[in-house]
Formats: sequence, C-alpha cells, structure tokens
Amino acid sequence: MSQSADLSAAIDELPPYLVPHSQEDTRVVYDDSDLLIIDKPHHLLSVPGRHPLNHDSLIKRLQGRFPDVQAVHRLDLDTSGIMVVPKHRVSLSEIARQFQRREVEKEYTAILWGELSDDHGSVELPIATDWPNRPKQMICHERGKHALTHFSVLARASNRTLVRLKPVTGRSHQLRIHMQSLGHPIIGCDMYAHPSALAASERLLLHATRLTLRSPTTGNWISAFSPIPFEL
Repeated sequence: MSQSADLSAAIDELPPYLVPHSQEDTRVVYDDSDLLIIDKPHHLLSVPGRHPLNHDSLIKRLQGRFPDVQAVHRLDLDTSGIMVVPKHRVSLSEIARQFQRREVEKEYTAILWGELSDDHGSVELPIATDWPNRPKQMICHERGKHALTHFSVLARASNRTLVRLKPVTGRSHQLRIHMQSLGHPIIGCDMYAHPSALAASERLLLHATRLTLRSPTTGNWISAFSPIPFEL
C-alpha cells in the first residue's frame, strides 16, 4: 500500500469531527433569477459534511427554499461573510468559469496579531497539503501550488492590525497561511496561530467582506458587501 493510501486509511479510522452548530440565520444579500449572494455566519459549513451530524450547512438550509441551488465555491467553517450560490445549472457553469478564469473579485477583512510594518504588499508562496496533519496546509516550494495574496493595512491598534486581503488564487487556508508567513497570524485561528493569538478571540477574525462577479445572463457586474462582525 502506498504512503498516501496508508494516510487515508488512518484518517478514515479517526473518530468523526463534529462541527459546532451555528444558530445564526443566513442573510440573503442579493437575489435574482440566476443566483443568490448570502452572508454566511461563522461556524456554519458551506456544504454538508460526511457525518450525518454535520449535514447542517449553508447549501442544505438554502435547498429548503431553493431546491436547485448548488455550491460553486466555499468558505471555511470558521470564516464568515459573502458567498455566491447559483440557482440552476446554466448559472453554475458560467459562474464556475468565472472562478476558473479568476474574474471573480474577492475581498476579505481580518485582524492580525501584532502591528504589521508595511502598509501594503503581496505574499506569493506556494501551498500544499500537510498530509500527516491534514486538513492543515503548508508552504512547500517542492510540490505546492502557486498562491498569491495582496494585503493593505486599514488600521493599527493595541498590538493588532486590521487588514484588507485580496486573494488572487484560491488555495485552501491561503489567507491564514500567508499571514502567518509574515509573522502576523490571524487572531483566533485554531490551525496556524500561536497560543496567544488563538486565545485573543473566541472566533476566527476573518470575514469575506466583498464579492464581485458578472451576471450569467446580462454580463453586468454584480457586487455585494457584508460589514465585518468584529472590531479592532
């Protein structure tokens, strides 16, 4: 058996991880005949998990009202904010192409541990799965996939930095890892933050603030915004 197969078998034997359940409602920010734009609360899965007790998710909740909706992208369990959800197959296909061509503009807001010295900049470091510690990811120059994040400082206060993050690529945990690589992890991150940064907040201080894409039908730009639910 290969090493990857051994790791997969070992992971399958682990006790199931039961996610916390968010009691917050999902807020519809935009609604037309092609798509929904939703404000996802933190501690809500984007899509159903494998375990029956992890089936509660954004998509599952929406399907009660919109039976044909499907996921075209995801936010992590702990990340809140804007998501686009296609209402039918034609819309799904067109929006998926926009994501593949990197035409969808995504903007996040986060609070970092420590005061970032540069007012703006970019992190361009490749990311790969950290197989022995899955689902964690890691910087890996040998087998990692290209990843690029632009950042700009919005405010600094009390050993914290409020930043705007614009990922060009969409690798798993990209924003968390890239900010950690600067020596300023996102506060409340249970995977990549040091103990002090983790203990500084009960939730991950990362929010998908804005998303902009073209209408699958008209080609006009649609932009939706969600204010951050936390303060510096």
